[in-house]
Amino acid sequence: MSQDDPERRAAPIPALTDPARLRSLDETRLDAEPDEAFDRFARLVGDLLDVPVALVSLVDADRQFFPGETGLSQPWAARRETPLSHSFCQHVVDTEAPMVLPDARLYPRVRQNLAIEDLGVVAYAGMPLTDLDGRVLGSLCAIDSKPRAWTKEQLRTLADLAAACSSELRLRIAVRGAEQARRRAEEAHDRLAMLAGMSEMLGGTLDLGTAVDRLAHAMVPLLADWCLITLVDPAGRPRGVSGAHRDPGREADLNLFAQLLTTGLGPESLIRSVVRTGRPVMRDTAGLDDVARGTTRPELVPLADRLGIGSHLTVPITAVGDRVIGTVTLVNRPGRRGFDPSDLRTAQDIGVRAGQAVGNSRLYGEQRHVAEVLQHSMLPVLPTVPGIELAARYLPAADRVEVGGDWYDAFVQPDGELVAAIGDVAGHDIEAAATMGQLRNLVRGNAYGRDDPVEDLVANLDRAIGGLRVPTVATAVLARVRPADDGLRVRWCNAGHPPPLLIRADGTVSAAEGRGPLLGLARPPRRTGRTVTLAPGDTLLLHTDGLIERRDQPIDEGQAELVERLAADGPQVPLAALCDRLLAAADRREDDVAVLALRAG
Repeated sequence: MSQDDPERRAAPIPALTDPARLRSLDETRLDAEPDEAFDRFARLVGDLLDVPVALVSLVDADRQFFPGETGLSQPWAARRETPLSHSFCQHVVDTEAPMVLPDARLYPRVRQNLAIEDLGVVAYAGMPLTDLDGRVLGSLCAIDSKPRAWTKEQLRTLADLAAACSSELRLRIAVRGAEQARRRAEEAHDRLAMLAGMSEMLGGTLDLGTAVDRLAHAMVPLLADWCLITLVDPAGRPRGVSGAHRDPGREADLNLFAQLLTTGLGPESLIRSVVRTGRPVMRDTAGLDDVARGTTRPELVPLADRLGIGSHLTVPITAVGDRVIGTVTLVNRPGRRGFDPSDLRTAQDIGVRAGQAVGNSRLYGEQRHVAEVLQHSMLPVLPTVPGIELAARYLPAADRVEVGGDWYDAFVQPDGELVAAIGDVAGHDIEAAATMGQLRNLVRGNAYGRDDPVEDLVANLDRAIGGLRVPTVATAVLARVRPADDGLRVRWCNAGHPPPLLIRADGTVSAAEGRGPLLGLARPPRRTGRTVTLAPGDTLLLHTDGLIERRDQPIDEGQAELVERLAADGPQVPLAALCDRLLAAADRREDDVAVLALRAG
């Protein structure tokens, strides 16, 4: 078919939309803006061929643009681009050969082209501009507003300049390729570093929420512009969705998107597909249609538009036995490259590591819940005693699943006397908890219905621990509380435990003296008791060492700080509020905390 065939004028040009050609064109990083190197080529053409207009014209799928230009009239010179309705150069791309027209008005293929009327194109000579693979990206063209017989010398000069111009384009593409290769190498290094540190990062916490949050922020923006982590229940239903976005200003949109997605996954959702099949899904180009198809919540579509979606990748989070317990979804906004097999391999590796971390976190959560239920089941309900206000609290150690050995107790004797006790069994495991239960029951059985002095009760407890072979070393304070004319008479015996604190109604705070040896020693020591009177408004505070013990300071300093804090709070703090404040200050401690307080009414 000749270039004069009128059918060619109306036919679409497949070469314009060739993905490889468009990718190569994009790699030049040229657009409808002046570029000095290509302007110079245009001026050389204008001078050497003595033409009023010369262009370095690159053609994409729906326009031509001019990084090099001389002689164009306005407004085209300012715009540096035209639609294809004004393009002769598109035919050079189509034929991959020079196009030489002495008078364009005589050639059916272009005589209806709007460039003739709007740009004054009459004579045209265009030489192909090519990349390293020979793909034609555009044309170096000479234009005259009147008919012209192009000479061989002029066309040879134009061809030589086109070859040099093509070399410049290839250099731009090569530089872009080198930059991309460098970025890929840097990305690969960063990914390896991220994966190397991920096990340690995820293993640094057993809290599920913290693990998921760390995982999301480790992937953004290194692997994606934003991500979603979806965890599912055994039936495959989402139990929680969270994520991260590289733009902090989109946090509210992302949180709402995650919240709606929890109940908004449709039957065609890619997340459901990955959960069901265990196979990843990757889309190197994606859009809002993907979101609309996969959800039952239409409000997710405008949210996705604001978050940005140009490509996405979803991989399974797998637990032991390749059981799918969730998904990781990575999303890139338009303008960032689509995901490739390298991204897929990295994401799959993350899915496996995340599965281990999530599995550990869930197991930890289940065990901690069981431990806390067990621990609290061993803590008594405080009795109601006329003239005595009681309050108690227990706080398990932060970031630990084991049951502790801390305990407290308070019960009323048949004659109405109150017995109060607090103790700490060595260890932080089920055995310590079981021993703690035995010890608490021994205290009750040993003291109930007897009016022996507390030091005798503790001495008898020593003998019972040895005789019954209770395997423990423990601390405890046992106290008897009786009404007196001037308030409450309290007599206690301390077996190696932190001393009780006396908070007087006038605001003074002091530690009670008289700390004896531990319980459970091979040779039981002689026990001694101490007595104090609590006037109305006075408080006796019993606590375990978790309230005052820290790795970075001696326990005596912790005791002194507690005394100062209680003095600063004053004596009028309600007893329940006092216990709550003490536990709030002890949050994230490394040991359990038990507190038992009694106040004279």
